[in-house]
Amino acid sequence: MKVLAVDPGEKRLGLAISDPTKRIASPLTVLSHVSRRVDAASIAESARQNEAELIVLGKSLDEDGNPTLQSRRTDRLAEAIREQTDVPVIMWDESFSTQDARQARILMGTTRQKRRGHLDALAATVILQSYLDSGANT
Repeated sequence: MKVLAVDPGEKRLGLAISDPTKRIASPLTVLSHVSRRVDAASIAESARQNEAELIVLGKSLDEDGNPTLQSRRTDRLAEAIREQTDVPVIMWDESFSTQDARQARILMGTTRQKRRGHLDALAATVILQSYLDSGANT
């Protein structure tokens, strides 16, 4: 079973996919935000093409664990995805995923100039690896 993860943003959505053993997360692609319905259809199609049996949607919470404006948008995106596919959709805390992705690039020795690019797919990978490492997928 593969797991697809999504790092939803206002401009772009990062996607990551697991290996069939659900141990390793890898960046998949970055989608440009169009509309909730179009984004949901694209995510559902990516899940189908990659034979994912679960979609993990990154949800941001504030420091007290309360929903944010972005997390309410994510809730609406989750509902739109559920309307497009039978693949189960769950929420996963994405707090600090972009910062973790940025730090990973630094640790990999990526030059400052090359680190300027989008971190969306890498942030989705951080979210997915966090989910996989938690054991919640067993």
